[in-house]
Amino acid sequence: MAWSRVLGGSRVLMSAAKKSSSSRVSSPAAAKKKRVSSPAEVSAEMKEEKPTSGFMKPLPVSPAMKDFVGSPEISRGLVIKKIWEHIKLHNLQNPTNKKEILCDEQLKTILQGKDKVGMLDISRLVAPHFLKSD
Repeated sequence: MAWSRVLGGSRVLMSAAKKSSSSRVSSPAAAKKKRVSSPAEVSAEMKEEKPTSGFMKPLPVSPAMKDFVGSPEISRGLVIKKIWEHIKLHNLQNPTNKKEILCDEQLKTILQGKDKVGMLDISRLVAPHFLKSD
């Protein structure tokens, strides 16, 4: 391949391209030997190494939220996901304004009793249900 034509003649880019092309494995047998682990194994290792924090950290929730999600501890991201699953399952989005959610009785218990909420207001209204853990 004409590397100079692809990379515009830059010596730095050409030398990097030559190094990467020479480091490629030529045979499938050599590729199998070089392969350390599958992507599933790598992701499992990364999950074990990385402590959960931020939105993915499970936090204790209020009794109303516990009744809605079915768990005494859950992460903020999973709560929002479960709320959206409920909204989609029961077709609670306003058909004329998709940014507006029409709350049923179950959603009213966790969204401060409001009949309608904005899509972006959900996380703000859910925040008080997460109890501070020491």
